[in-house]
Amino acid sequence: MPELPEVEVVRRGLDAHVSGRVISAVEVLHPRAIRRHLPGAADFSARLSGQTMLAARRRGKYLWVDLDGPGTTDGEAMLAHLGMSGQMLVQPSGTPDEKHLRVRITFADQGPELRFVDQRTFGGLALSDIVEVDGTRLPGPVAHIARDPMDPRFDPVAAVKALRSKRTEIKRALLDQTLVSGVGNIYADESLWRAKLHGLRRADKLTAAKATELLGHATDVMNEALGQGGTSFDALYVNVNGQSGYFDRSLAAYGQEHEPCTRCGAIIVREPFMNRSSFSCPVCQPKPR
Repeated sequence: MPELPEVEVVRRGLDAHVSGRVISAVEVLHPRAIRRHLPGAADFSARLSGQTMLAARRRGKYLWVDLDGPGTTDGEAMLAHLGMSGQMLVQPSGTPDEKHLRVRITFADQGPELRFVDQRTFGGLALSDIVEVDGTRLPGPVAHIARDPMDPRFDPVAAVKALRSKRTEIKRALLDQTLVSGVGNIYADESLWRAKLHGLRRADKLTAAKATELLGHATDVMNEALGQGGTSFDALYVNVNGQSGYFDRSLAAYGQEHEPCTRCGAIIVREPFMNRSSFSCPVCQPKPR
């Protein structure tokens, strides 16, 4: 699934191309694409029509666009779940439909459309009321998500304390979006490699200094990935213009099974973890006893 850098790339594209535009019509082409909007497709389309898309926002891996216009309550947003293959594309009107086009949003200015394309249909769009949490306005379904390292109000000291409070593996804690958001499987493996930590090390056994170092590496690697447009392993993750990121060329651990560690030369190994895979160097990142 897309992680913080990939979602931030999409957020920036949405902010540049749809902010301030008035929605004229919404066409739902596949019901699964709005299954999280429980009132259904007709309600989704009717409530969006006539509204103005304001700023595109993100917390961790969660993306939404604030709305303003007829039918809004005390704050409303269009929440986007990208899932495994969801794409938010900005396309000129008249461009042929994508094979897996699920939702089309057209605007009153008759300019480029916003399209939600999703091959595997794990993602989707929904309308959500806005709530206030810790001085920040968020869609209700995102209210439990912690701040991410790129949030101006992120507190690294509190995040380190939260990580070290968990009596579980450090990788599992790093993936817990209620502790620190934005980090997924790719950037967890990369930050653990940089910190020379095996993902099975106990979070509550790390020193504050080591946990701070790990969090710093996670921040750094996500910033580096953002600078390269994110990580794309196939054509499923793209920005709003359909372009892929290229940070996959810089990965040191994730997906590098059978390749030599760029630090020590040992062969990177893959191990099962939470129905996924973990990649690490057996020399630089020895397993805990």
